Amino acid sequence: MARHAPSGRKIPTDHLEKMEGRTLPQILAMQAELFGREHIAIREKAYGIWQAHTWEDYLRYARYTGLGLKALGLTRHDHVAMIVNNHPEWLFTQLGAQAFGAVTLNLFTSAVAPELAGALARIQAGFVIVQDQEQVDKLLEQTANLPHLKAIIYIDPTGMRGYAGNRLLMSFKDLLELGKIHEARHPGLFLDELAKGKADETAHMIMTSGTTGVSKLAMLSHRNYAAMGRKWIASAPVTIGANWLSMTPPAWIVDQMWAFGVSLLGGMTMNFPETPETVTADFRDIGPSLLISSSRFWEDLASRIRVKVDDAGPVHRAAFGLAERIGMACIERAEKRRPVGPGLRGLHWLARLLVFNPLLDRVGCSGFESAYTGGHPISPDVIRFFRACGLNLKQCYGLTETCGIFQVQPDDEVKPETVGTALPDTQVKISSDQEVMVLSASVFTGYYNDYEATEAAFEHGWFLTGDAGYFDDDGHLVIIGRKQDIIRDKEGNAFSPDFIETRLKFSLFIKEAVIFGEGRPFITALINIDMGNTGNWAEDRMIPYTTYTDLSQRPEVEQLILEEVRKVNDQLPQRMKIKRFILLYKLLDADDEELTRTGKVRRRFVYGLYLPMIEAMYQGLDSLPVKGKVRYRDGQVGMIETTANVITVY
Repeated sequence: MARHAPSGRKIPTDHLEKMEGRTLPQILAMQAELFGREHIAIREKAYGIWQAHTWEDYLRYARYTGLGLKALGLTRHDHVAMIVNNHPEWLFTQLGAQAFGAVTLNLFTSAVAPELAGALARIQAGFVIVQDQEQVDKLLEQTANLPHLKAIIYIDPTGMRGYAGNRLLMSFKDLLELGKIHEARHPGLFLDELAKGKADETAHMIMTSGTTGVSKLAMLSHRNYAAMGRKWIASAPVTIGANWLSMTPPAWIVDQMWAFGVSLLGGMTMNFPETPETVTADFRDIGPSLLISSSRFWEDLASRIRVKVDDAGPVHRAAFGLAERIGMACIERAEKRRPVGPGLRGLHWLARLLVFNPLLDRVGCSGFESAYTGGHPISPDVIRFFRACGLNLKQCYGLTETCGIFQVQPDDEVKPETVGTALPDTQVKISSDQEVMVLSASVFTGYYNDYEATEAAFEHGWFLTGDAGYFDDDGHLVIIGRKQDIIRDKEGNAFSPDFIETRLKFSLFIKEAVIFGEGRPFITALINIDMGNTGNWAEDRMIPYTTYTDLSQRPEVEQLILEEVRKVNDQLPQRMKIKRFILLYKLLDADDEELTRTGKVRRRFVYGLYLPMIEAMYQGLDSLPVKGKVRYRDGQVGMIETTANVITVY
C-alpha cells in the first residue's frame, strides 16, 4: 500500500477556536462538516487490506451506533462499557453513546471475568460492547452478578453462531442496522440529542492503575479532552491527515487522549493494525510521524534489537558496535551542550545511512519525527540507545487524572533523566514536601462516587499527583518516583526504587525487578528473568531446562543475572547498591494481582505476598523452601513447590 501523505497543514486556528465549549461528538460533527469525504479519519487493516473511512463516514457510524443504543433503551447519563481491542468500533461506540449523553468506560480485554463483573457492577452499566466470543463468555459467566445488564454487543461474530437465541446478545452489525431503522422512525433525534450536550459534563471514565489498592474511576469531561488536544496541536507535529497508529489498549489514557483529544481536534488519521503481531509491518505501511507507547514497549524493542545484533555474524556485530559508539559520542556531546565536530558528524551520518536507517526501517520506526515513552519510568540507557540509533525518543510524563501527558522533553533539550517541560497552558510546581502539583484545564473533575478521594486529590485547585520530583537547573522536571514508594534505609538515606529497577530492566535477561530496603541495612531485590532471551542464551550453551521455574534456578542463569546486577551496581552510589537478590520462581502477573493491567508493579501487594523470601535475604539465609500459586492460561490455579536461592552480590 502506498503511504497516505498528510497535508502538512495544521487545523485552522479559527476553526479550533470554534470548538471551545463543545462536546466531543459536537466536535466530530464540526470536523465532518469541514472535511466531509475529502480527508480520511480512520483506516483499519483487515485480511491484509487497508480500509479507509472519511470524516463523513466517521460521523455516520457514530450516529448509527448511538441511535442503536437509544433504540435499546439508552438514556442520558447512562453508563456504557467497552471491552474491546484497537478497532474503529471503539471510536463509534464512544462518541455515539456520548452524543446521547451517556458516560463511557473502557476495560482491559485481558481482565478476568470477576474483575470485569466488579467494574461493571460499580457503574451499573446497562450496555457492554465486547470484542469477541472470549469476552462474551466472561460476561455470560457473571450474569448472576450483573442484574442491570440489558445487552452485550459483540464486534467479531466468529464462533457466535451457537449463541443464537440468547436475548442479551446482539452483533455490532445488527446494532448499526437498528440505528438506521431508529433514525428513519425518529428523524432529527440525533441532532436534538447532540445539541443537549455540555462541555463540562463527564464524557468518559478511566480506571486508575490501582498500584496501591482498588482502582478508582477518574471522570474526564469533554472539556478535559479538548484542552489536552489543543496543547499537543500547539506543540507537536500534529497536522491534518497525519497518521497515528493506535496500539496501546483503549483502557489506557494514552490512546484515549490521542483519539478523542489530539486526533479528533487536529484532523489526524487514526490507523488500526490488524493484530498486535502485525504492528511492525503496519508501521511500514502507514509511516506515522510520531508514536507514544509504554516504557515496556521500548524496553522490549531495545532488547529484541540487541538480541538480533548478538545473533548476527561477526562483521555485522562489529559494524553495529562501531556505529553505536559513534552515536553515543554524539548523544553525550549534545547532553553536555558541546558541539559535535564535522568529523564526528560525518561519521554519524554514515552510521545512520549504512546501519541505523535500515535497522529502524526493519522495526517500522524509520518515519518517526518524534517518539515518546510514558506510563512508567524508563532507564535513561534505553533512551540513549535509541537516540544513538537516530530515533528521536523522548521521555514524557502524565497521569490518567491529567487526561494524559502534559510534560515533554523539547527536541533541542533532550535530557534522558528528566521528563522535560510543561505543554502550553499547563502550570506545574513542587510542594514543600517535593510533591508534583498541576493546574490545567485538562485535569479531571474527580473520582466517581468517591468524594473523599476527590477532595484529597486537590489543594487550592492544584492536582496532587502523588509523585515526588524537582526542577533541575534548566527548568526540566525530574520525577523521583511515587511519594509513597520512596525508600529510606536504616541510615535515613532516601531514594526511589524505580531508579534502580529501570536500570536493571535494561538488561536483556531481566524482565521485571522489585527493590526493597525500607528501614533495612541494605538493598535487596526480587527479579524475574526474561524467559525468551534467557532461554535462547541457555540453548546456545546447551543448558537443558523445561519450565520457567527450572530455568530460573539453573546455576548458570543465577551467575548470568549476578553479573547483570553487578553491572548495574557499578553505576549506583554505595547506599543504593543491591547486596542480595532472589530469582522468582514465576513471572509477576496481572491475573495474580501482582501487576496492574498496564504492567506496573503493585509494590505493597508483592511485598506482602513474598515477605518470607524478602526476610530470608535479610536474615542471611542461603536458600528457603517456597510454595506458591500459579495461574495458567486457561484460568486453572496450580501450586508450585521449589527452593529459592538467595544470591549475594558482594
